[in-house]
Amino acid sequence: MINLLQTATPPQAGSSYSLFIMLGLMVLVLWLFMWRPESKRRKQMAQFRAGLKKGDKIITAGGIYGVVKEVKETTLLIEVDGNITLRIDKNMVVADTSDLQQQR
Repeated sequence: MINLLQTATPPQAGSSYSLFIMLGLMVLVLWLFMWRPESKRRKQMAQFRAGLKKGDKIITAGGIYGVVKEVKETTLLIEVDGNITLRIDKNMVVADTSDLQQQR
């Protein structure tokens, strides 16, 4: 047993550097393929919501289609059908219906 411990070689210094390099590469890949595109999408959505104006046709996160009637700092008043209006949070607007018509 003592002979076995004496013959064991200590880990080389280069192997610990390769571990840090691999971890660094994994973080870089995560940033390139996950975090960066998500932050770009978040910025685009914030710009879209900030640019909403009266008359825009929108879709909410719950799937409700409506037309913007009034824009406030954090809320929107949308007309759903006829005289039915709803006050919703701006963060719940997910799409512009004109975007959907262009995709078809």
